[in-house]
Amino acid sequence: MFTDATELQFDLFYADLKRTERNDATLTSKNQIYRLLRPGATYFNLNPYDVLLINEDASIEDIRKQYRRLSILVHPDKNPDDRENAQKAFDVLKKALETLENPNQRARIRLIYEEAKARTDKAIAEKRKILKRQQDQEGAPQPLLEDDPDVYRRLVWTNTMKVFAEKERKRRALMERELEDKKRAHIEEEEAKAKRKMEVEWQKNYEDTREERVTSWKNFKTKKDSKGRLGKGGFRPPKHRAESRN
Repeated sequence: MFTDATELQFDLFYADLKRTERNDATLTSKNQIYRLLRPGATYFNLNPYDVLLINEDASIEDIRKQYRRLSILVHPDKNPDDRENAQKAFDVLKKALETLENPNQRARIRLIYEEAKARTDKAIAEKRKILKRQQDQEGAPQPLLEDDPDVYRRLVWTNTMKVFAEKERKRRALMERELEDKKRAHIEEEEAKAKRKMEVEWQKNYEDTREERVTSWKNFKTKKDSKGRLGKGGFRPPKHRAESRN
């Protein structure tokens, strides 16, 4: 499932995470503010259970108790020397609580956990097949690292983070597309309004100048008729030409 290099990188990351969790266990204001605002917190904080440092099977009563416990530590009034960051951390905790208090959101998050577990189990099953083929060829049993409960838990946790991140990226992409669609629709609407306004103004101008055009046409006809009027009796004599003498 992982290459040796990938496993090493993950081990280092996981060890660092565990150190952070051990520091978090002391529940100091400084540690909690750092945890909630540390680099990468944008994605770490997508999981409200991780934000509140509580198991995903916790009851809503336990979730609220844990929120009160943590929110006291990061409350801006308790951290006058770092009020701005304390407020940001407090808002992160509040958002996590509001998310988990919503039954629909809890159901959505439960599906994310189930998807992460399914991905983990599928990857382990594929690796087990590969090891079995190797065992059949070499005759030596191959232990599976993921059978260790602690390793399995960390893999599920990693895949849970991945699923949260994937869904967040999709959500943002969808929002961007919707925003672009709204902008395009707004531009088209404004262009249509401008066109309708021009048509109305043109029609109004056409109506306002109707009398002027009619008068101009009548004057033109009158002048034309006066120039083309015939002589008395309706006969116009030919013009006289002087005879030329040789």
